[in-house]
Amino acid sequence: MGANEDQEMELEALRSIYEGDESFRELSPVSFQYRIGEDGDPKAFLIEISWTETYPQTPPVISMNAFFNNTIPSAVKQSILAKLQEAVEVNLGTAMTYTLFEYAKDNKEQFMENHHPGNSAPTPIANIITVETPSTAPSSKKKDKKEQLSKAQKRKLADKTDHKGELPRGWNWVDVVKPPWEFPGCLFTLLDSAFKQNWF
Repeated sequence: MGANEDQEMELEALRSIYEGDESFRELSPVSFQYRIGEDGDPKAFLIEISWTETYPQTPPVISMNAFFNNTIPSAVKQSILAKLQEAVEVNLGTAMTYTLFEYAKDNKEQFMENHHPGNSAPTPIANIITVETPSTAPSSKKKDKKEQLSKAQKRKLADKTDHKGELPRGWNWVDVVKPPWEFPGCLFTLLDSAFKQNWF
């Protein structure tokens, strides 16, 4: 069986196993997220597993970059990812997404024993960790400043709009049909010019 056939079979199995499970989320046919822990649990975390083209013969990409994991220190994330990587090596060559999610659920307390949610600060963006992919520095974005209008510009804008700040209906409409006398070469135009030149 090829890698694609293995992936299709595993995808069908995951969909049937996790149908109705709110913790499971299929991001794409090759990328999945699972929330380990109940809703509102301060020690809950999110694991994302993405399949490579040759998965399950090659390891999947395991990530904890989700915003949900922002309060978890990078050392704890690194520890969880290292333990999951050990499980990947044991299961290499077999469908392992379900196994990895279940392994994380079974060992949640052990994984999070060094995480104390009450006194931890959010992880800085620069410390976000991914296994098997190089981390990139976040691009700095400048905030767009709102355009400042003068009083005269505001007054002119207010004159054009109604009390809600909306332009009146039909402000940008164009004439679809012109009156006949505006068409060049029209009988109306010819008769008009004939009268002006006193042909009749």
